[in-house]
Amino acid sequence: MTDVHGSDRCFRKFINAGKFYGANVLILGGDITGKMIVPIVTQADGTSTCSFGKEQVIRSKEELDLTMKAVRDSGSYPFLTNAKEAEEISADPDLQVPLFKSLMREGIQGWMRLAEERLKGTGITCYISPGNDDYFEIDEILDSSSYVVNPERKVVDIGGGHEMITLGFTNHTPWDSPREVDEADLERMIEQMAREVKDPSTAIYNVHVPPIDTPIDKAPKLDGELRPVTAGGQSVMISAGSSAVRKKIEEHQPLLGVHGHIHESRGMVKLGRTLCANPGSDYGFGNLNGFLCEIEKDRVVSHTLTQG
Repeated sequence: MTDVHGSDRCFRKFINAGKFYGANVLILGGDITGKMIVPIVTQADGTSTCSFGKEQVIRSKEELDLTMKAVRDSGSYPFLTNAKEAEEISADPDLQVPLFKSLMREGIQGWMRLAEERLKGTGITCYISPGNDDYFEIDEILDSSSYVVNPERKVVDIGGGHEMITLGFTNHTPWDSPREVDEADLERMIEQMAREVKDPSTAIYNVHVPPIDTPIDKAPKLDGELRPVTAGGQSVMISAGSSAVRKKIEEHQPLLGVHGHIHESRGMVKLGRTLCANPGSDYGFGNLNGFLCEIEKDRVVSHTLTQG
Protein backbone atom coordinates (compact mmCIF):
# COMPACT_ATOMS: atom_id res chain seq x y z
CA MET A 1 0.00 0.00 0.00
CA THR A 2 1.10 3.56 -0.54
CA ASP A 3 -0.03 7.19 -0.80
CA VAL A 4 -2.71 7.23 1.90
CA HIS A 5 -1.99 10.96 2.42
CA GLY A 6 -3.27 11.28 5.96
CA SER A 7 -6.51 9.31 5.53
CA ASP A 8 -7.42 7.73 8.87
CA ARG A 9 -9.87 5.44 7.12
CA CYS A 10 -7.22 4.13 4.73
CA PHE A 11 -4.73 3.66 7.56
CA ARG A 12 -7.20 1.64 9.62
CA LYS A 13 -7.81 -0.54 6.56
CA PHE A 14 -4.05 -0.93 6.10
CA ILE A 15 -3.59 -2.09 9.70
CA ASN A 16 -6.43 -4.59 9.32
CA ALA A 17 -5.20 -5.82 5.92
CA GLY A 18 -2.69 -8.28 7.37
CA LYS A 19 -5.36 -10.29 9.15
CA PHE A 20 -7.87 -9.90 6.31
CA TYR A 21 -5.53 -11.16 3.58
CA GLY A 22 -3.52 -13.53 5.76
CA ALA A 23 -0.31 -11.55 5.15
CA ASN A 24 2.64 -11.68 7.55
CA VAL A 25 4.30 -8.48 6.27
CA LEU A 26 2.65 -5.09 5.79
CA ILE A 27 4.41 -2.33 3.83
CA LEU A 28 3.17 1.26 3.59
CA GLY A 29 5.47 2.90 1.11
CA GLY A 30 5.44 6.67 1.41
CA ASP A 31 3.32 9.83 1.21
CA ILE A 32 1.59 9.02 4.46
CA THR A 33 0.79 12.53 5.71
CA GLY A 34 -2.14 14.78 4.81
CA LYS A 35 -2.18 17.83 2.60
CA MET A 36 -4.38 20.44 4.29
CA ILE A 37 -5.95 21.81 7.48
CA VAL A 38 -9.71 22.15 7.87
CA PRO A 39 -10.53 24.82 10.51
CA ILE A 40 -13.58 24.23 12.70
CA VAL A 41 -14.42 27.67 14.08
CA THR A 42 -16.31 28.12 17.36
CA GLN A 43 -18.91 30.90 17.23
CA ALA A 44 -20.22 33.19 19.99
CA ASP A 45 -23.50 31.26 20.22
CA GLY A 46 -21.69 27.97 20.98
CA THR A 47 -22.06 26.48 17.52
CA SER A 48 -19.16 25.89 15.15
CA THR A 49 -18.77 26.44 11.42
CA CYS A 50 -16.73 24.40 9.01
CA SER A 51 -16.14 24.46 5.27
CA PHE A 52 -15.74 20.79 4.47
CA GLY A 53 -17.38 19.79 1.24
CA LYS A 54 -19.90 22.56 1.93
CA GLU A 55 -20.35 25.27 4.54
CA GLN A 56 -21.92 23.66 7.60
CA VAL A 57 -23.04 24.65 11.07
CA ILE A 58 -22.18 22.19 13.86
CA ARG A 59 -24.65 22.33 16.74
CA SER A 60 -23.73 19.43 19.04
CA LYS A 61 -20.79 17.39 20.28
CA GLU A 62 -22.07 14.42 18.28
CA GLU A 63 -22.04 16.49 15.08
CA LEU A 64 -18.56 17.81 15.95
CA ASP A 65 -17.20 14.30 16.47
CA LEU A 66 -18.69 13.10 13.18
CA THR A 67 -17.28 16.10 11.30
CA MET A 68 -13.80 15.65 12.74
CA LYS A 69 -13.86 11.96 11.84
CA ALA A 70 -14.97 12.74 8.29
CA VAL A 71 -12.16 15.30 7.91
CA ARG A 72 -9.54 12.84 9.19
CA ASP A 73 -10.88 10.03 7.02
CA SER A 74 -10.54 12.26 3.95
CA GLY A 75 -6.84 12.85 4.67
CA SER A 76 -7.08 16.36 6.13
CA TYR A 77 -6.39 17.63 9.64
CA PRO A 78 -9.26 19.18 11.64
CA PHE A 79 -8.27 22.20 13.72
CA LEU A 80 -10.53 23.47 16.50
CA THR A 81 -10.19 27.24 16.76
CA ASN A 82 -12.03 30.52 17.22
CA ALA A 83 -12.76 33.28 14.73
CA LYS A 84 -9.94 35.57 15.88
CA GLU A 85 -7.26 32.86 15.78
CA ALA A 86 -8.52 31.51 12.46
CA GLU A 87 -8.29 34.99 10.93
CA GLU A 88 -4.76 35.53 12.26
CA ILE A 89 -3.51 32.19 10.91
CA SER A 90 -5.20 32.74 7.55
CA ALA A 91 -3.46 36.11 7.19
CA ASP A 92 0.02 34.93 8.22
CA PRO A 93 1.75 32.16 6.20
CA ASP A 94 4.46 32.00 8.87
CA LEU A 95 1.88 30.56 11.27
CA GLN A 96 0.43 28.05 8.84
CA VAL A 97 3.39 25.71 8.29
CA PRO A 98 4.20 25.22 12.01
CA LEU A 99 0.51 24.51 12.69
CA PHE A 100 0.34 22.03 9.84
CA LYS A 101 3.48 20.24 11.04
CA SER A 102 2.13 20.07 14.59
CA LEU A 103 -1.14 18.49 13.45
CA MET A 104 0.77 16.19 11.09
CA ARG A 105 3.03 14.94 13.89
CA GLU A 106 0.03 14.41 16.14
CA GLY A 107 -1.65 12.36 13.42
CA ILE A 108 1.37 10.13 12.80
CA GLN A 109 1.87 9.58 16.54
CA GLY A 110 -1.74 8.39 16.73
CA TRP A 111 -1.15 5.99 13.85
CA MET A 112 1.91 4.50 15.55
CA ARG A 113 -0.12 3.85 18.71
CA LEU A 114 -2.90 2.25 16.68
CA ALA A 115 -0.46 0.04 14.77
CA GLU A 116 1.05 -1.30 17.98
CA GLU A 117 -2.36 -1.79 19.56
CA ARG A 118 -3.76 -3.76 16.61
CA LEU A 119 -0.65 -5.67 15.49
CA LYS A 120 1.33 -6.49 18.62
CA GLY A 121 1.23 -10.23 19.25
CA THR A 122 -0.13 -11.06 15.78
CA GLY A 123 3.23 -11.99 14.25
CA ILE A 124 2.65 -9.41 11.50
CA THR A 125 5.64 -7.17 10.76
CA CYS A 126 4.78 -3.60 9.75
CA TYR A 127 7.05 -1.33 7.69
CA ILE A 128 6.08 2.33 7.20
CA SER A 129 8.33 4.82 5.42
CA PRO A 130 8.05 8.44 4.23
CA GLY A 131 7.60 9.62 0.65
CA ASN A 132 8.45 12.77 -1.25
CA ASP A 133 5.45 14.69 0.12
CA ASP A 134 6.29 13.97 3.75
CA TYR A 135 8.15 16.50 5.87
CA PHE A 136 11.31 15.24 7.58
CA GLU A 137 9.75 15.89 10.99
CA ILE A 138 7.90 12.57 10.83
CA ASP A 139 11.08 10.48 10.60
CA GLU A 140 11.81 10.76 14.30
CA ILE A 141 8.30 9.55 15.11
CA LEU A 142 8.59 6.57 12.77
CA ASP A 143 12.05 5.74 14.12
CA SER A 144 10.93 5.90 17.74
CA SER A 145 7.99 3.52 17.34
CA SER A 146 8.26 0.42 19.50
CA TYR A 147 6.50 -1.71 16.87
CA VAL A 148 6.51 -0.15 13.41
CA VAL A 149 9.80 -0.31 11.49
CA ASN A 150 10.91 2.64 9.36
CA PRO A 151 13.08 1.02 6.63
CA GLU A 152 13.94 4.27 4.82
CA ARG A 153 17.39 4.17 3.17
CA LYS A 154 18.18 0.82 4.78
CA VAL A 155 18.52 -2.81 3.82
CA VAL A 156 16.21 -4.84 6.07
CA ASP A 157 15.61 -8.57 6.28
CA ILE A 158 11.85 -9.11 6.04
CA GLY A 159 12.07 -12.88 6.51
CA GLY A 160 12.04 -15.88 4.23
CA GLY A 161 15.47 -15.00 2.88
CA HIS A 162 14.27 -11.70 1.41
CA GLU A 163 15.97 -8.34 1.88
CA MET A 164 14.22 -5.04 1.14
CA ILE A 165 15.67 -1.66 0.25
CA THR A 166 13.50 1.41 0.71
CA LEU A 167 13.66 4.93 -0.70
CA GLY A 168 10.99 7.63 -0.37
CA PHE A 169 12.89 10.31 -2.31
CA THR A 170 11.80 10.99 -5.89
CA ASN A 171 12.95 12.86 -8.94
CA HIS A 172 11.72 16.44 -9.29
CA THR A 173 8.00 17.20 -9.51
CA PRO A 174 6.09 20.43 -10.30
CA TRP A 175 5.24 20.79 -6.59
CA ASP A 176 8.76 21.04 -5.16
CA SER A 177 7.96 18.63 -2.33
CA PRO A 178 10.33 18.02 0.63
CA ARG A 179 12.13 14.91 -0.68
CA GLU A 180 13.03 15.58 -4.30
CA VAL A 181 16.50 15.17 -5.77
CA ASP A 182 18.24 14.93 -9.14
CA GLU A 183 18.27 11.59 -10.94
CA ALA A 184 22.00 11.24 -10.25
CA ASP A 185 21.32 11.47 -6.52
CA LEU A 186 18.52 8.91 -6.76
CA GLU A 187 20.85 6.53 -8.57
CA ARG A 188 23.52 7.00 -5.91
CA MET A 189 21.05 6.39 -3.07
CA ILE A 190 19.70 3.20 -4.61
CA GLU A 191 23.14 1.86 -5.52
CA GLN A 192 24.39 2.52 -2.00
CA MET A 193 21.76 0.14 -0.64
CA ALA A 194 21.89 -2.31 -3.55
CA ARG A 195 25.56 -3.00 -2.84
CA GLU A 196 24.65 -4.25 0.63
CA VAL A 197 22.05 -6.74 -0.64
CA LYS A 198 23.37 -10.28 -0.36
CA ASP A 199 21.24 -11.80 -3.14
CA PRO A 200 19.59 -9.44 -5.66
CA SER A 201 17.50 -12.28 -7.09
CA THR A 202 15.47 -12.47 -3.85
CA ALA A 203 15.43 -8.72 -3.06
CA ILE A 204 12.51 -6.29 -2.94
CA TYR A 205 12.95 -2.68 -4.04
CA ASN A 206 10.46 -0.59 -2.07
CA VAL A 207 11.10 2.62 -4.03
CA HIS A 208 8.38 5.27 -3.96
CA VAL A 209 8.80 6.59 -7.50
CA PRO A 210 8.17 4.03 -10.28
CA PRO A 211 10.54 3.36 -13.18
CA ILE A 212 10.19 5.74 -16.14
CA ASP A 213 8.49 4.86 -19.43
CA THR A 214 6.31 2.10 -18.06
CA PRO A 215 2.54 1.65 -17.68
CA ILE A 216 2.88 2.46 -13.96
CA ASP A 217 4.40 5.95 -14.28
CA LYS A 218 1.78 7.80 -16.36
CA ALA A 219 0.62 11.14 -14.94
CA PRO A 220 -1.40 14.06 -16.35
CA LYS A 221 0.69 16.66 -18.13
CA LEU A 222 0.42 20.08 -16.45
CA ASP A 223 0.70 23.58 -17.85
CA GLY A 224 2.56 26.50 -16.25
CA GLU A 225 -0.36 27.07 -13.85
CA LEU A 226 -0.29 23.39 -12.78
CA ARG A 227 -3.55 22.69 -14.60
CA PRO A 228 -4.02 19.43 -16.52
CA VAL A 229 -3.46 19.73 -20.26
CA THR A 230 -6.25 18.23 -22.37
CA ALA A 231 -6.61 17.23 -25.99
CA GLY A 232 -9.87 16.11 -27.50
CA GLY A 233 -11.50 16.32 -24.10
CA GLN A 234 -8.99 13.87 -22.59
CA SER A 235 -6.08 14.47 -20.21
CA VAL A 236 -2.69 14.32 -21.91
CA MET A 237 -0.59 11.74 -20.06
CA ILE A 238 3.20 11.76 -19.75
CA SER A 239 5.82 9.56 -18.10
CA ALA A 240 6.75 10.96 -14.71
CA GLY A 241 8.79 8.09 -13.27
CA SER A 242 12.51 7.91 -12.64
CA SER A 243 15.23 6.97 -15.10
CA ALA A 244 17.52 6.13 -12.16
CA VAL A 245 15.00 3.68 -10.71
CA ARG A 246 14.57 1.97 -14.06
CA LYS A 247 18.32 1.78 -14.60
CA LYS A 248 18.97 0.18 -11.22
CA ILE A 249 16.12 -2.31 -11.54
CA GLU A 250 17.30 -3.38 -14.97
CA GLU A 251 20.87 -3.60 -13.72
CA HIS A 252 20.28 -5.55 -10.49
CA GLN A 253 17.07 -7.41 -11.44
CA PRO A 254 15.52 -7.76 -7.97
CA LEU A 255 12.58 -10.09 -7.45
CA LEU A 256 10.09 -7.27 -6.89
CA GLY A 257 9.75 -3.54 -7.29
CA VAL A 258 6.94 -1.98 -5.23
CA HIS A 259 6.16 1.64 -6.02
CA GLY A 260 3.54 4.38 -5.66
CA HIS A 261 3.77 8.18 -6.08
CA ILE A 262 1.66 8.37 -9.24
CA HIS A 263 -1.92 7.78 -8.13
CA GLU A 264 -3.37 7.38 -11.63
CA SER A 265 -1.04 4.57 -12.74
CA ARG A 266 -2.35 1.53 -10.93
CA GLY A 267 -0.89 -1.57 -12.54
CA MET A 268 1.96 -4.01 -12.93
CA VAL A 269 4.79 -4.44 -15.43
CA LYS A 270 7.78 -6.72 -15.92
CA LEU A 271 11.26 -5.24 -16.40
CA GLY A 272 13.31 -8.28 -17.29
CA ARG A 273 12.67 -10.76 -14.48
CA THR A 274 11.54 -8.03 -12.05
CA LEU A 275 7.83 -7.63 -11.39
CA CYS A 276 7.07 -3.96 -10.66
CA ALA A 277 3.76 -2.87 -9.16
CA ASN A 278 2.03 0.42 -8.41
CA PRO A 279 -1.28 -0.04 -6.57
CA GLY A 280 -2.26 3.57 -7.26
CA SER A 281 -4.23 5.63 -4.76
CA ASP A 282 -7.88 6.53 -4.18
CA TYR A 283 -7.37 7.79 -0.63
CA GLY A 284 -9.73 10.73 -1.16
CA PHE A 285 -12.62 8.28 -1.54
CA GLY A 286 -11.54 6.21 1.44
CA ASN A 287 -10.48 3.31 -0.77
CA LEU A 288 -7.28 1.46 0.11
CA ASN A 289 -5.48 0.22 -2.98
CA GLY A 290 -2.89 -2.46 -2.46
CA PHE A 291 -0.57 -5.01 -4.00
CA LEU A 292 -0.76 -8.49 -2.50
CA CYS A 293 1.79 -11.13 -3.32
CA GLU A 294 3.18 -14.45 -2.11
CA ILE A 295 6.88 -15.00 -2.62
CA GLU A 296 9.12 -18.02 -2.15
CA LYS A 297 12.88 -17.73 -2.44
CA ASP A 298 13.55 -16.27 -5.90
CA ARG A 299 10.05 -16.46 -7.39
CA VAL A 300 6.69 -14.73 -7.07
CA VAL A 301 4.14 -17.47 -6.45
CA SER A 302 1.06 -15.28 -6.83
CA HIS A 303 0.23 -11.59 -7.08
CA THR A 304 -2.80 -9.34 -7.44
CA LEU A 305 -3.89 -5.74 -7.04
CA THR A 306 -6.43 -5.21 -4.27
CA GLN A 307 -8.97 -2.52 -3.41
CA GLY A 308 -11.27 -2.16 -0.47
